[in-house]
This record gives sequence, C-alpha cells and structure tokens, in this order.
Amino acid sequence: MKLYIITGGPGAGKTTLINTLQKRGFKTVPEDARDIIREQMVTDGDGLPWKNKILYAQMMAEASIHSYLNVMSEPSENTIFFDRGLPDTICYMKMEKLPISKDLIQLADIIAYHRKVFILPPWKEIYINDAERKQNWEEAVETYEQMRLTYAELGYELIVVPKDSTEKRCQFISDLI
Repeated sequence: MKLYIITGGPGAGKTTLINTLQKRGFKTVPEDARDIIREQMVTDGDGLPWKNKILYAQMMAEASIHSYLNVMSEPSENTIFFDRGLPDTICYMKMEKLPISKDLIQLADIIAYHRKVFILPPWKEIYINDAERKQNWEEAVETYEQMRLTYAELGYELIVVPKDSTEKRCQFISDLI
C-alpha cells in the first residue's frame, strides 16, 4: 500500500491540502490531534496540550496507531494520504520533553508508511490561530524544524512542498508519487 504522510508545523496548509487531495479522488486520513482536542474541549477532559501533555500525547499515539490499523485492515491498491503520522506524536513528545517508551519507538519502526514524507514549510502569510491551534508563529516554526529532525532520525526522506496554491501543491505531490 502507498501510505504517504503530509506533515509540517501548524498552520502550513496541511489540512487544506489533504481535503483537496480527497476531492481529487485520493483516500485520506484526517489529523487525529484536532479531533482529540475538539473532543476533550467538549467533554471538559484533561487530554489537552495545555492541561495534561502526557495524557494528550498518549491519546495522540493511540489515535495514530488506530488510524493506521484501520487503513491496513482494508488493503487497497490506492494511494492514501495521512494528515500527520505517528512520528508527529514522537516529535511532540520530544519537544515537550516527555518520556518516550522503547515500545513507541519500535512501533514507529514497524508501522510502514511510505519512506517519502511530504513536509509543508512554515508560511506566515497563511498562518492563523484558532480554537485548537494556540501556538504562536515562533512555535510553529520550531515545530517544523523539530518535525524535520524527527522524521530524518526515523529514516524518512523529506520532500518539501513549495509554498504555492493548493492546486499547485497537489500537482507537485501527484507528480512525485
């Protein structure tokens, strides 16, 4: 299966790109972190990055693994794009100086996404905060840099998606797959 990750710091256009790829007929897997944040906000839960970082990271890891296993349970010849992957959770944990278990690192080695990962660079002109995205611009840039390091450490080849219209970004990715 061709399972590609689209990643990057917050506010770089990942979700818009994923939604456009879906409209073009590709199967996509939405970002788990936003769903967790929305659910925790509605239920006044503790699994929020500004309340309980450890619980939030555990929930993100579990959700990423669950999303991956769901996709794998329905084998397909189609190309599938993930809005973030398990390595994003590991990056978050590293940035927040949270303990990362050997089991989680082993799972990151076992879970077989495509080795080419599309990463969107910080783009100040489109960056905005919202109810779930509370990072400032500097934090968004630092997240991007840490994503680059984490994915490289885990053996992925990063392909930087140029800052351009969503259609041209989709075409860039389509041309490379």
